[in-house]
Amino acid sequence: MQTAYVIEPQDNVATALDDLEPGEVTLLGQTGGARGIVATGEVRRGHKLALRPIREGEDVVKYAIRIGRAMRDIAPGEWVHLHNIHSVYDERSSHLDAVTGAPMDTKYE
Repeated sequence: MQTAYVIEPQDNVATALDDLEPGEVTLLGQTGGARGIVATGEVRRGHKLALRPIREGEDVVKYAIRIGRAMRDIAPGEWVHLHNIHSVYDERSSHLDAVTGAPMDTKYE
């Protein structure tokens, strides 16, 4: 069984408790009655997936606080990370590789 955790009822993302494959994901925590969601792609353990549509420019909410802003429309069940949101805490995060976290704005010679 694939699982993800909703920390606060106001959150529009859940945290993957397992490495998720596309398909059914059981939601745990403060789900507001929702039991599951369908992951649309792979989501690594500890990463976020959208619980509902998040429109471009809309806040991404986790821990009941704004952690970022959507850079494009994000579908329910989609991986939510640096490739589709902009952090409101770390301006440089938009220059990091979404998979490795390596800086993409630094050129080494």
